[in-house]
Amino acid sequence: MFNSINSVSGWFAANIVNLGYAAAIIFIAIWASGYAKKLIIGMGERYEQLDETLFHFLGSIARYAVLAFAAIAILGRFGIETTSLIALIGAAGLAVGLALQGTLSNLAAGVMLLMFRPYKVGDFIEADGSFGKVDTITLFTTDMITFDNQHIIVPNATIWGAKITNHSHHNVRGVDMVASVAYGTDIKRAKASIAKVLKANKNVLSDPAPFVEVETLAASSVDLLIRPFCEGTHYFDVKYSLPQAIYEQFKKDGIEIPFQQIVIHNAK
Repeated sequence: MFNSINSVSGWFAANIVNLGYAAAIIFIAIWASGYAKKLIIGMGERYEQLDETLFHFLGSIARYAVLAFAAIAILGRFGIETTSLIALIGAAGLAVGLALQGTLSNLAAGVMLLMFRPYKVGDFIEADGSFGKVDTITLFTTDMITFDNQHIIVPNATIWGAKITNHSHHNVRGVDMVASVAYGTDIKRAKASIAKVLKANKNVLSDPAPFVEVETLAASSVDLLIRPFCEGTHYFDVKYSLPQAIYEQFKKDGIEIPFQQIVIHNAK
């Protein structure tokens, strides 16, 4: 027993300097890791265009990286060979990375989405065949709420690798729709009828001015392209309210709306 106590005392006596270094390294590492995390998070909070979620994640990585280097430095002070340990950690990291490559690809895509911000919470987007309002953006997924109130969770890697349409990016949007009239219709009268509907709609802007012109001479109709402009928040109100209003105005003004028909001529 006395031999054990003496050996422990001897080890402490021989390593008193190393223990002092270890205590100093631990103290400095705890302070430095906390400061690095706080500094990175502060950068995200300082600028509104930067996403705080990403900087909280980066701050945590920086903190654990500082602590890991401190642990390796302490082991080195006590004469423990750290080269093999670093290689072992690297091999373990590679194995984990290969096992979680799908998850890591979502993580990488999440970092890119939070960094470049092609969309933000509250935007209406179309991505990976899904359309809805962005509810949450995490490092791994993007959550959307559809118009029929479904909750869709889309992996970030799928979104980042495909076309993203952000319908809320611009404050003012053009709303394209087509109105067809029969051949023989006075186009000026048809345009005037459409203009009445556009002027009566409170969500249609006068600047930029609405666009109404003949787009196509179809097989049985003259198709007019109608493009009113509105604020992005009113896009769907305008898109789905105007067609009915135009139809009703055409009926009032006696403008014929064509329909598919077959004309049979009797041979004489």
